[in-house]
Amino acid sequence: MAPGGASSKNNVLPLWGNEKTMNLNNLILTNIQSSHYFKVNLFELKTYHEVIDEIYYKVAHLEPWEKGSRKTSGQTGMCGGVRGVGAGGIVSTAFCLLYKLFTLKLTRKQVNGLLTHCDSPYIRALGFMYIRYTQPPADLWDWYEGYLDDDEELDVKAGGGCMMTIGEMLRHYLTKLEWYSTLFPRIPVPIQKDLERKLMEHGVMAKVVDRNNGLEGGNGPTAASNHQNSSSPGLGGSVNDFKDRHITDEEVSWGEAERIARLRRSPSREKRARDEGGRRHGGGERSNEERVERDRSIVRRERDEAIDVRRHDRERREHHHHHHHHRDKLHREDGRSKDRRRR
Repeated sequence: MAPGGASSKNNVLPLWGNEKTMNLNNLILTNIQSSHYFKVNLFELKTYHEVIDEIYYKVAHLEPWEKGSRKTSGQTGMCGGVRGVGAGGIVSTAFCLLYKLFTLKLTRKQVNGLLTHCDSPYIRALGFMYIRYTQPPADLWDWYEGYLDDDEELDVKAGGGCMMTIGEMLRHYLTKLEWYSTLFPRIPVPIQKDLERKLMEHGVMAKVVDRNNGLEGGNGPTAASNHQNSSSPGLGGSVNDFKDRHITDEEVSWGEAERIARLRRSPSREKRARDEGGRRHGGGERSNEERVERDRSIVRRERDEAIDVRRHDRERREHHHHHHHHRDKLHREDGRSKDRRRR
């Protein structure tokens, strides 16, 4: 959930670091600013929604360079590999649009709109990357925490071949400096240690819930646990998978929250649930694992309903788009037939 929350009166989102370069690598920034796509095509896009539509139709990976356009073989030291210094290439559509978002000076509401967008995982991914480049390292956990177990998948590698979930991608953002042929802004050591501690605690909690659900349901491993050893971008490592932790309604913000307002819980709902559970069991103190199991089951059920709402909205939009496309095609064919009759 974003720092300050959806109820924050201040919708302005301050930028961290260099307010001209977006903290991007100089070679990547130079290639973006000199590219025909950025100077001509993206110059015509003036609004936030126009840029989102462009992401939806044009972005297919999250690397900074297009496949095969950058040769680093034979380069050593500061001129090769992840440093991003030396031979350039064709900068990717994703990074051009990322910088275009930066030029729009997004508000807090607009960034939240990217993170919860249901049309394309790449719209969400660029929102998370925008945060990684422009927000203070101390705020990253508040932005990312609610999505660390998000299981929506996307292929981040140019040319395909590296599928990962949103949650896996965010854990990489928080723990690794490298992202393919570039670097993220450095996170101070004390903040990095705190992030690693929080990630470890989060993982332990997810495993406890996974074990409890396995004992209760008896269904064995879920489909989410089959994403074993996903490739870590540019590192050849693996990303640990945890049980899906569904986001609470309080963590869902802006447009999506309006669509599922009926699912919102009052702040005291969990307390009432705990009190009722205590009374049903003679007022005795329940163990931590039992409380976690009960609370997570409530959240899981409500998040499943929210996912159904999002899926329904997406199917409705796709049907609407197909209907209009078919109608326009019929109009064009009718116009051509009328022209032939006139001739």
